Amino acid sequence: MCGICGEINHDSPVGATNMDIMAQRLHSRGPDGGGVYAREHVALGHRRLRILDLEATSHQPMVDSHLGLAIAFNGCIYNFRELRRELEAKGYRFFSQGDTEVILKAYHAWGPDCVTRFHGMFAFAIVEMVSGRVVLARDRLGIKPLYLADVGGTLRFASSLPALIAPGGIDTSIDPVALHHYMSFHAVVPAPLTLLKGVRKLPPATLLTVEPDGRRSERRFWSVEMGPRPEDRAMSMEDWQDAVHDALKTAVDRRRVSDVPIGVLLSGGLDSSVIVALLAESGHKDLKTFSVGFETVNGIEGNEFAYSDLVARHFGTDHQKIVVDATRTLDALPDAIAAMSEPMMSHDSVGFYLLSQEVSKSVKVVQSGQGADETFGGYHWYEKMMVSNDPVADYARVYFDRDHDEMTEVLAPEYLGEDYSRQFVERVFDDHGTASAIDKTLQIDTDIMLVDDPVKRVDNMTMAFGLETRVPFLDHELVELAARVPAALKVRDGGKYVLKEAARRIVPHEVIDRPKGYFPVPALKYIRGPYLDFARDVLNQDAARQRGLFQRDYVDRLLADPEGNLTPKGHSKLWQVCALETWLQAQGI
Repeated sequence: MCGICGEINHDSPVGATNMDIMAQRLHSRGPDGGGVYAREHVALGHRRLRILDLEATSHQPMVDSHLGLAIAFNGCIYNFRELRRELEAKGYRFFSQGDTEVILKAYHAWGPDCVTRFHGMFAFAIVEMVSGRVVLARDRLGIKPLYLADVGGTLRFASSLPALIAPGGIDTSIDPVALHHYMSFHAVVPAPLTLLKGVRKLPPATLLTVEPDGRRSERRFWSVEMGPRPEDRAMSMEDWQDAVHDALKTAVDRRRVSDVPIGVLLSGGLDSSVIVALLAESGHKDLKTFSVGFETVNGIEGNEFAYSDLVARHFGTDHQKIVVDATRTLDALPDAIAAMSEPMMSHDSVGFYLLSQEVSKSVKVVQSGQGADETFGGYHWYEKMMVSNDPVADYARVYFDRDHDEMTEVLAPEYLGEDYSRQFVERVFDDHGTASAIDKTLQIDTDIMLVDDPVKRVDNMTMAFGLETRVPFLDHELVELAARVPAALKVRDGGKYVLKEAARRIVPHEVIDRPKGYFPVPALKYIRGPYLDFARDVLNQDAARQRGLFQRDYVDRLLADPEGNLTPKGHSKLWQVCALETWLQAQGI
């Protein structure tokens, strides 16, 4: 897990200057070292977080002169040792003990299709030193980010958007389509868009090849289709439970590969509790677990310590509870928002930020339960989609923060445009025309919402402190299995039914049968006192007024009654606007 950056220009030489600028902005992602490769028309930069092969032999950018390849890589290939043995059998010899060199050899042996053999999370750039061809890749579920920009005749890329724009020269004006998505999709902006017109992100499961003559081509190398398969008709509920348990056990076990100790972010919910249980079942010793809690606001509890304590006691983990008072939360907001590659409104961003700050003092790698709700149908609105006769309208009703009619009151006229978000949902649902309404919903949440909300949030907030986070629920084989499970067995009884039933054999029933919780930061739902002062100060800045994204009477209405303006899912509309403007100001945009 690291940070990468680079530039490609086949018409003129590129140098190391911009690599140094971008790598400095990526320092928190890789505090253990850095390097630059610059040769004629390609430059690569890297910041390293030592997790596998702690020696200098795995330093990056890595160059294999014998094979004529160079690489900058961010992520972890969990099956790298198995692939190494396969490559050694083909005659390849290795000079390091990590996964980076395995990617290089795999690329030489199998070409770009090597990505289909990787179990893991990754974003990388490989340079063919003789031909000049460059191949960029992003993992199947988009766990690792990769941002792109055209700057004159140069293609620039980086692991974070702030790093990408740091050298300058990029169009940072606001993209109206992306802004509409941000305000509708709970701050999600689907790839390849970002809020900035001049910045795009490589979609998940995508290979981007840049030829020596400058031609580019993209190819998607993996996809998953929601819905039952004919060959699974004979599967009983017990069969599905067994399959889910075994696949999840494999996913958790894969993510144990490390040359440093591993911990777990234990919220006290089902998902993280299952991970702890499976690690215990695998014989993992001296497991460290971590939970965070916040002050109660308006009757909303700010912690789930009762459940995380129960799990920690049951499995005998070395458990640490992190209690955050309101002052510390408020003080952390500017830095947490500045650490975002793109603005995010979810309350738990600052929670993950503060949790990661403490956890990184004890371990460098953790497993976390993100992705289970999308993969196994855990959200309360999914049951409504089981009986939908108008999937697009019903999805918009249960998920959108605002409909387009309200958007006419929110956005300045020059940013309004069409109902881009609803049109996007229509296109995605049309692409899966024969699927049921619930399977279309699970499809868009897996392909789009998952990538640019919980996955991005965890990556950004943990990597702000050089903490590698592994997400077993996004093991691609587990996701493929979950896609085949009949939707009724996923969304039944409040959601994640098949996962809950599979977990009963290893997790205390108090955790399974509890009311569904979330990672709460109540002060960001009911914005009062100093939090309201914070929002008012941000939105009254000259930068915000001059930017003019929002109609001023709408902003004033939110500031006058923040608790009376919540989204259909119960989130603060004021915080959504404030988070966006705070992020833009933090990035100097």
